[in-house]
Amino acid sequence: MRRVTAGLFSSIDGVVESPHLWQFDSFDDELGAGLDAMIGRTVTVILGRVSYQEWSGYWPKAQSDDEFGTFINPVEKFVASRSLTDSLEWENSRRIEGDLVDFVTGLKATDGKDISVCGSISVVRQLLFAGLLDSLTLMMHPVIAGSGRRLFETGDPMTRLTLQDSTITSKGNAILVYGAHGR
Repeated sequence: MRRVTAGLFSSIDGVVESPHLWQFDSFDDELGAGLDAMIGRTVTVILGRVSYQEWSGYWPKAQSDDEFGTFINPVEKFVASRSLTDSLEWENSRRIEGDLVDFVTGLKATDGKDISVCGSISVVRQLLFAGLLDSLTLMMHPVIAGSGRRLFETGDPMTRLTLQDSTITSKGNAILVYGAHGR
């Protein structure tokens, strides 16, 4: 059985949208090492429509020496979207046909390395509340963003989590890894 993981950059006030607007200079070597470890365990990526559209316009054109670009461009990518109907141009990208939860349940039951949800706030939420995420990593930066989309919304179901790991980096980031309570 494969693990399904997700990781999001977060501000202290819970904003996870557009971290490039509020990360400033807080990205440090420890965050880089964590991302490198995730890349080393991941052979399949799941993206939502918004992340796919943003990333497919950027990463194929990124500098060839960019470490994340050399990972994300060739990796197997599945895109959760009800509105994308055209063929997906980005290398190794396929649209998920049918229900996201059913698809990920089937994918998780196969053998192989990790499946990682990259960006894609709504996909992370849906898989978390469906009980399919094995770990959720929040990389909290020492900043109050003030506005932007948050991971959790009023009315979400109460969901207990267990802290699996935590690290405070040299620039004051808190890397918090959570799993489902009782697992």
